[in-house]
Amino acid sequence: MTEKLVYGEVSSKTAMELEEKYGAHNYSPLPVVLAKGEGPFVWDPEGNRYYDFLSAYSAVNQGHSHPHIVNAMIEQAKIMTLTSRAFFNNKLGEFEKFITEFFDYEMVLAMNSGAEAVETAMKLARRWGYVKKGIPENEAVLVFCDGNFHGRTITIISVSTDPDCRTNFGPYTPGFVTVPYDDADALEKYLNENGKKVAAFFVEPIQGEAGVYVPADGYLKKCYDICKKHNVLFVADEIQSGIARTGKLLACDWDNVKPDILILGKALSGGAMPVSAVLSSKDIMLTIKPGEHGSTYGGNPLACAVATAALEVVRDEKLAERSQELGIYFRDELNKIKHPMLTKVRGKGLLNAIIIEPKDKKEAWDVCVMLKEKGLICKPTHRHIIRLAPPLVITKEQLDECIEIIKSVFDEL
Repeated sequence: MTEKLVYGEVSSKTAMELEEKYGAHNYSPLPVVLAKGEGPFVWDPEGNRYYDFLSAYSAVNQGHSHPHIVNAMIEQAKIMTLTSRAFFNNKLGEFEKFITEFFDYEMVLAMNSGAEAVETAMKLARRWGYVKKGIPENEAVLVFCDGNFHGRTITIISVSTDPDCRTNFGPYTPGFVTVPYDDADALEKYLNENGKKVAAFFVEPIQGEAGVYVPADGYLKKCYDICKKHNVLFVADEIQSGIARTGKLLACDWDNVKPDILILGKALSGGAMPVSAVLSSKDIMLTIKPGEHGSTYGGNPLACAVATAALEVVRDEKLAERSQELGIYFRDELNKIKHPMLTKVRGKGLLNAIIIEPKDKKEAWDVCVMLKEKGLICKPTHRHIIRLAPPLVITKEQLDECIEIIKSVFDEL
């Protein structure tokens, strides 16, 4: 007998079959189909409920379908969704004032996806290098870190060290160099030798896709000071680590560093639609003139209304403070699990990971499948690491229930 559908008109089995047949095979999803989301929960078409411990890679920090964000979206959608930047709209300037004051910057350039924001920051850094620093034309260098993940455009994968991102996608864009992550001395050595032609240093305060790699305390501050010494811009990609995820508004706040260029995305819309932003000073931002960069959808009225509401939720519900408090508790509880497969717990706030040592032909993927069967969904990265990042609206009582699920899986293993 066919299982009764609760949400939508397509069963989980059919949904997966359709994606397999008609969609490009550029993802390898966990075998679960999501049809509804609310707060920290998601449901499949058959009505089975799961705790979401990926949060769409930290895009739904505010929880699924947050009513304040959804209402802002609905009300703005009734009036106007898109104007293009050929004309002014009555929402963009309002949003620009709000977000620059929210993060204490002078100017912002609104885009859509995270990758677009990274590309924007790259262009901005290069332009500043030529116009302000005086780097000879076409000789500017941008420095990145090993293990980075900034997106998947041709230019961005040119700085990736992940074979899955790079292989058979060349030739690559020139003008990039990578140095070891969490190694300020390596950055200083490179800048001592080549700093005159370096426009910017790009860094993720915490490397999410690399498995929630948290650098040593003070690493960001050391890198920032080295950049200042060599007149190099410090650019922080906070697309995943920002907007309260790590227990502070920005992960850079842990080292009291204010980036010259700040890149935001994901939770900037609370998962309602693609919205990204690049924030900087007038001195840097105004090196780009009209017609030299843009996007048809960038800064659209709908996105502005949604992003404003998303940041209001972060502020009003004190999500950074909640993330910090629950994150400490969560890691303490995970560290109480004694099992030969669980070798390490790491993270900040509610951006955490457990390191899995494969045993008896079981690895991180198998653990994630077992967690799914018990009502908690997450995803492995690099086969031996499981990222655990629930929406920041999760309560302590709900988190306790999730901790028990995780403990029960390791008891079974």
